[in-house]
Amino acid sequence: MGRQSHGARPSRVVVIGLGRFGGSLAMELVEGGSEVLALDNRPYLVQQFSDVVTHAAVADTTDPEVLRQLDVPDFRRAVVAIGDDLEASILTTSLLADFEIPHIWAKAISRQHGRILERVGAHRVVLPEHDMGERVAHLVTGRMLDYIQFEDDYAIVKTRAPAAAVERPLSETKVRSKYGVTVVGIKRPGEGFTYATQETVLHHGDILIVSGRSNDVERFADLT
Repeated sequence: MGRQSHGARPSRVVVIGLGRFGGSLAMELVEGGSEVLALDNRPYLVQQFSDVVTHAAVADTTDPEVLRQLDVPDFRRAVVAIGDDLEASILTTSLLADFEIPHIWAKAISRQHGRILERVGAHRVVLPEHDMGERVAHLVTGRMLDYIQFEDDYAIVKTRAPAAAVERPLSETKVRSKYGVTVVGIKRPGEGFTYATQETVLHHGDILIVSGRSNDVERFADLT
């Protein structure tokens, strides 16, 4: 996993629930350069992650006062990864929505559970059998809009056009030689996706489909 580019402001993410999915997600986020506050009501799990994440605490996340004391309302990105306690999952997600956190992700154990989470305020529901921790870590930070990794360290991502590559034909930006990635498709606001050519000129606000080695596409997405 690539680090964030030098000088980029790290993402701050609160991860609630340190089971298999939440734990792997927290580690992937830290590996990618994010600051992570990890919370769980099980002391032994918090202890496991205390040296891995930026800050870890034992907490009852269904208590709004506890969340306030931990400055959770100050975070812009939160992931509720509670898996075995549906009530705690729903209550925690609801509290984050009450705090008006702009980006709330929540793990669901079923589609029905997912629909409830959406109703109480989750902006995106994750079904871990479909969304692995590494992929979700890429998306939570906001640098990528979608991320699909294949075997042999190859990935395709959906990301915004970086400032370094706009208002010039792709042939002049030398995206392939400089970053090792290929711009496959482009979507303008209000239009559908079209294939990109060397003559294509990227504009601010364009959405790109980019392919290449995992580290290369991560580095390219860091430019946004």
